[in-house]
Amino acid sequence: MPPSCCGHLSQYTHHHLIVFLLTFFSYVLLHSSRKTFSNVKVSISAQWTPSFQNQSSPAFSPAETWMDNRLFDDEKQATLFLGLLDSIFLFSYAVGLYLSGVIGDRVNLRYVLCVGLCGSAAVEFAFGTLTEWLHIYNVYLYCGLWILNGLLQSAVWPCVVAVMGNWFGKTGRGFIFGLWSACASVGNILGAFLASSVLQYGYEYAFLVTSVVQFAGGVVVFFGLLTSPKEVGLSLECETDLSPVETESDSNRPLICDDEDELEAYDRHCQSVHQPEERPEDSPRPIGFLQAFCLPGVIPYSLSYACLKLVNYSFFFWLPFYLSNNFSWKEEEADRLSVWYDVGGIVGGTLQGLVSDFMGKRTPVLALSLVLAMAALVGYSHSPNDKVVNSALLAVTGFFIGGPSNMISSAISADLGRQEALRGSQEALATVTGIVDGTGSIGAAAGQYMVSLIKSRLSWMSVFYFFIAMTGCSILFISPLIHKEVRSMWTDRRALRRQL
Repeated sequence: MPPSCCGHLSQYTHHHLIVFLLTFFSYVLLHSSRKTFSNVKVSISAQWTPSFQNQSSPAFSPAETWMDNRLFDDEKQATLFLGLLDSIFLFSYAVGLYLSGVIGDRVNLRYVLCVGLCGSAAVEFAFGTLTEWLHIYNVYLYCGLWILNGLLQSAVWPCVVAVMGNWFGKTGRGFIFGLWSACASVGNILGAFLASSVLQYGYEYAFLVTSVVQFAGGVVVFFGLLTSPKEVGLSLECETDLSPVETESDSNRPLICDDEDELEAYDRHCQSVHQPEERPEDSPRPIGFLQAFCLPGVIPYSLSYACLKLVNYSFFFWLPFYLSNNFSWKEEEADRLSVWYDVGGIVGGTLQGLVSDFMGKRTPVLALSLVLAMAALVGYSHSPNDKVVNSALLAVTGFFIGGPSNMISSAISADLGRQEALRGSQEALATVTGIVDGTGSIGAAAGQYMVSLIKSRLSWMSVFYFFIAMTGCSILFISPLIHKEVRSMWTDRRALRRQL
């Protein structure tokens, strides 16, 4: 059984707290600006589609500009293009993740992170604010800007996970990373609040506020972030958490392993590292992309995350639009209600990470949550036109979908990037994170256009059936790991009973 999280927290310094907060809020700001697009889809669709209703509604734009703004003949075409933009963003984001993960293991993480934050803020300002102020409406321009935005944003997540992995070891990682991975959900909540607060003045002001705040955050990160304990002269023990508290037991035992032979190999390694043997002090060399891709557990978790991120990001991109379109609620109200999904994700990621720490295994916790997520999706698909009931069902759905999504993209990715197979060459955390998140983004990208297509040709209920099927596929991909970890748990219990 791992040591208590509270006892482990006493080993951290104020540098750990600063790193935690700076990486946390850098991704909060990125996700708040990303959330803006999904929160203003109704306004954008109305702006791009002249109609009798639009001409009588000055909240969107002066009436004399309607013919100039017309990009599409009806709302259905505008909806399909919005889905296409989501897919374009996620495809470019996925490609960028594969590249930025490799770059992050070879270039100073702080530089890559700041380029991603500030560059993305500038592109979003041009996309949502500058084009509206200059009355430039062009589908090719929108697509080009969104491709560039996806590439720039992809630099952020592998970097912040790698920085956190440098500072926080495996003991307590499920709880710490579960709490830290709430940054995406907190960003969604902040983005929804900022967008709904200024939406009455025009959707361009929602993009303006979030992009300016994100750019300022990038500047703060550039001057304040420490990417590794070595930058402040802390020892290797502080960096990897191989302190006496941890090495007295097997609390640093790999949480992700293929079989019992690998655990035995780990035990033999632990005995050897305590011998007074001279080790080179040269910095570890980064491993190649294909080597990282073939590491144990990377492919199953990547494929599982592709299905799960499809569902999670469909809620992210389409939830406010669904609430407004399906229940005829005002866009500002739909934005505020959508945050309950993120609240559930925050609680789910933290509690499930904590449980996985105490169990010493992550996959069984993940699988159970995904099974319950399928039931939650069935329940939410039948939600009545009642805001209180809808919010409660949203929170439950977010708990069982957002929680596992946060675990895979943060704690599990860090486990994979610091596993036993990497001893002697540990510069792989950003690469592995980029592979897992990049594969997930490919699945999410394909799903966003599917959502708009299914909705336009069938119904929202069919969309939820699609989500349930993808959640089931997510469980299927990690089923071999579930079997191995459950078997390992029973083996450990029998060994403990023999010792007692």
